Amino acid sequence: MNIEIAKLACNQEDAKLLMTMPGIDYYSAMIISSEIGDIKRFSTSEKLASWAGLAPSIHQSGSQTKRGHITKQGSRMLRWILIQSAQISHRSDPRFQHMYQRIAARRGNNKAIVAVAREMLTVAYYVLTRREEYRGMDMERYKEKLKRLERTANRGLQ
Repeated sequence: MNIEIAKLACNQEDAKLLMTMPGIDYYSAMIISSEIGDIKRFSTSEKLASWAGLAPSIHQSGSQTKRGHITKQGSRMLRWILIQSAQISHRSDPRFQHMYQRIAARRGNNKAIVAVAREMLTVAYYVLTRREEYRGMDMERYKEKLKRLERTANRGLQ
């Protein structure tokens, strides 16, 4: 199963673009890519986050507005893989690390991880719509990911 996924990821440009982000390897890139589908169906990153269930719920009464927990509507698999990826990326990428530390100090670990996951989805939206690599990518780590992908895909050819 893992070898088949690696073979598919070798030929998919979206997966390789997503792999430029920290915390996303070929398996998670394939899940994200397959769950999102055609990125052009979302006009903004906010609509993608809302579709994924990572947007805060809003309770309004008259002129008073309160924001609540995330809606959890949409793709459970996409939310799960983004949370898992956020657990890794907040340790290695300065952008996500700073965001995590700022929010965790005020709101706690879990809410900070969810915020990083939403930020990662926003970055993924722009990576896929602009068709360019993540600007803060670590080139050495990306080359290691590609080598691992090639090794896994070629393992099935033997």
